[in-house]
Amino acid sequence: MAAPTALPTVAFADGARVPALGLGTWTMGERAGSARREIAALRAGLDLGMTLIDTAEMYGNGGAERVVARAIAHRREDVFVVSKVLPSNASAQGTIAACERSLARLATDRIDLYLLHWRGAHPLAETVDAFERLRRAGKIVRWGVSNFDVDDMHELLALPAGAHCASNQVLYNLSERGIEWELRALCQRHGIRVMAYSPFGQGALLHERKLATLAAPLSVTPAQLALAWLLAQRDVIAIPMSANRAHVAACRAAVDVRLSAEALAAIDRAFPPPRRARPLAML
Repeated sequence: MAAPTALPTVAFADGARVPALGLGTWTMGERAGSARREIAALRAGLDLGMTLIDTAEMYGNGGAERVVARAIAHRREDVFVVSKVLPSNASAQGTIAACERSLARLATDRIDLYLLHWRGAHPLAETVDAFERLRRAGKIVRWGVSNFDVDDMHELLALPAGAHCASNQVLYNLSERGIEWELRALCQRHGIRVMAYSPFGQGALLHERKLATLAAPLSVTPAQLALAWLLAQRDVIAIPMSANRAHVAACRAAVDVRLSAEALAAIDRAFPPPRRARPLAML
């Protein structure tokens, strides 16, 4: 049996490389009875080289972070852990306290990438200052943001430490391509890597007949085609979520899908890129 295609990687501005296909945990940690299955799915993904795991203090009220801790036990050094602070906690001191709680739930001494989940009432400068203090203390390795639109990014980059922002995690998939108008290029110019959450639009995209029509002649599933398209985008990290080991393996197989110029053009006709600026979509 042929070896699986190596996972493509994305490099952060500091040189750290991560797989372009990681593992999401949204909805994990909400039910104790699902933990074993969720842990098994994450471990299966790690075994397949999907060694970036994205989580957040919000997911399952910390339950997802506890699931991640169990999944990465005894292999922490091989995993790139991403977590997020809630905007309500993102004050100067609240960010520090929230990070400490996440570290405890994750059973680790540092978070590889710590994100502000979305904009809130606390001044952005306070949050960034707290991120910088955490970074200097070694509690986080790098920091970033999530759900930041163009104006948010300009405000962030104007801050003294704004250039240290490593990533912007946004809703990006075939049916939500709005970031291609300006936001993605802005992030690229500043070395800020885009993380694409909900690559299947919470499953809605997979029921699109036009996606199934495009996938059929390629002998791939709609999910694999949606992921293959994201993997074809420059400097984008996709983080699908599945608590099913077979589904995780199917996602990993998307790396084997090679999209020709003709296939990409057909995708653009079915799911056209934006023709004007519009507010950033969020879930």
